[in-house]
Amino acid sequence: MISYLPEGFLINTKENIFAISSYDSFYKAYLDKTPLEARANYCDREHNLHIDLGFVHGIIPREECALGIKEGTTKDIAIIARVNKPVRFIIDDIKISGDKKIAILSRRRVQEIFQNEYLRATSTGDIIDARITHLESFGAFCDIGCGINALLPIDNISVSRIPHPDVRFNVGDNIKVIIKSFDSEGRATLTHKELLGTWEENAEKFHIGETVSGIVRSVESYGIFVELTPNLAGLAEYTPSVFDGQQTSVYIKSIIPEKMKVKLIIVDSFDADYPSKKPDYFIKEGHLDYFRYSPYSSEKIIETFF
Repeated sequence: MISYLPEGFLINTKENIFAISSYDSFYKAYLDKTPLEARANYCDREHNLHIDLGFVHGIIPREECALGIKEGTTKDIAIIARVNKPVRFIIDDIKISGDKKIAILSRRRVQEIFQNEYLRATSTGDIIDARITHLESFGAFCDIGCGINALLPIDNISVSRIPHPDVRFNVGDNIKVIIKSFDSEGRATLTHKELLGTWEENAEKFHIGETVSGIVRSVESYGIFVELTPNLAGLAEYTPSVFDGQQTSVYIKSIIPEKMKVKLIIVDSFDADYPSKKPDYFIKEGHLDYFRYSPYSSEKIIETFF
């Protein structure tokens, strides 16, 4: 199953290191059609990727660099962006000319296998591994296996609203996601917030009378929303000179499960650029058919069906 994980997961495994350590082990991987991973050294003018392993020079022809290159549905920037990064491939052929050995490789075929054997067997609600590949204002693009990308929309990242995915993630982060849906062409859309716990699970971390840290997420005329965890925000009374994105220390005045409210008093607010924390997952594997965020004592129901 490891060969179906995002690119970069395979490169430092013992099996992969052994397979690319000598010509004999590399040739055996060729015969067995074993997916391997190595760093792309450069992309030539014809947009072929090159991998130099010392004992053999590998070439991924342009149309074999990714699904959709041949059809024109994937742009060549997807090839260029792989330079100096791990790429997963199958060895199509090995050509020997004198003392030179050239391996013809295919990344596209690995992606086809991933789609046909793994992704099509995946159901909505399945929890899988992903790696952040790039961030946009509307969401995070994730490698969900073999370089196949899927979108994690910003509204699906956490219950607490954020201005941009970069306040949660950095490119290269390994995260867990849930398959939310598939479109007509089989492309997956992801969600993440259901893994970060219910309102009650997050509220149990806090107690009335404590002073805790938070982040200002929204300043409104009627109050200030302060994020305590990615899936829990409280409301403080409006205070002048408090701005979105500031760090805060807040006093917990009350916790009301039936109204899903945490009432806060801002003790202090200040500008600070703290690094984003790794997600704290309440669920890490398996499958979800249903998730209810709101407490059963609350009249307001916030839920997800898969």
